[in-house]
Amino acid sequence: MPTNVQTFFDKKRSGEKLVMITAYDALTAALVHAAGVDAILVGDSAAMVFAGHETTLPITMDEMLYHTRAVTRGARGAFVVADMPFGSYQCGRDEALCNAGRFFKEAGAHAVKLEGAANVELAARMVRAGMPVMGHLGLVPQSVHQLGGFKAQGKTPASAALILEQAAALDAAGCFAIVLECIPSELARRITAGVRAATIGIGAGPDCDGQVQVVNDTLGYAAKYIPRHAKRYAQLYETGLAAIRAYVDEVRAEQFPAPEHEVARAKSGDAGNG
Repeated sequence: MPTNVQTFFDKKRSGEKLVMITAYDALTAALVHAAGVDAILVGDSAAMVFAGHETTLPITMDEMLYHTRAVTRGARGAFVVADMPFGSYQCGRDEALCNAGRFFKEAGAHAVKLEGAANVELAARMVRAGMPVMGHLGLVPQSVHQLGGFKAQGKTPASAALILEQAAALDAAGCFAIVLECIPSELARRITAGVRAATIGIGAGPDCDGQVQVVNDTLGYAAKYIPRHAKRYAQLYETGLAAIRAYVDEVRAEQFPAPEHEVARAKSGDAGNG
């Protein structure tokens, strides 16, 4: 049965772990959907891992809509959550509601994700308007400058208490799930036990209701350092690099294209058949 919002609640109750991963294009979306993930996140992390920016902040609404459309086309039937980019919901509430609606109406998303707890009323309004909302607490990348970098959160009693309070508020607002990023596992366990929403961890330990990872980290697309919370299940950068080097070598050595890669000449009597 295809994933829907109720799936998150059902799996939380049954104790079956939810699996979520990012995708930014049709090909990758089809791949992860075929692998059986429960949901695909079209993350604003595309700004960094897809477009080469240093933070998630530069990506625009139009760019996020483009990526979301590509993902929903590539993985038809998948449950797709779209990140609302920085600036698209920190504006007036009416404009923010319209921006959220575009992900459903124009891009085929099934839910949107908001970072932080400053938008609890907005999240509640979206839910009342029929838009499923996923929250996001802990390390919220859109607040990287306020946080002083990509740093773990909830490590002190005061900050842990604040995140607990924020999680309760998002839960009360009607969020069906909450991403918990880079917080101590004990704090994640307490939040998971205290909210109706499903918790989706990334660097938050094993006691969350599910996990989410950036697909580039999981597949080893890049040669650079990956976060401690990520695990490489493949080394596609090295595989791809070797393949392209082999192509370069063969072209320069005049080994490619070979006769089997050429267009065949028409046989006698075949003229005019194509």
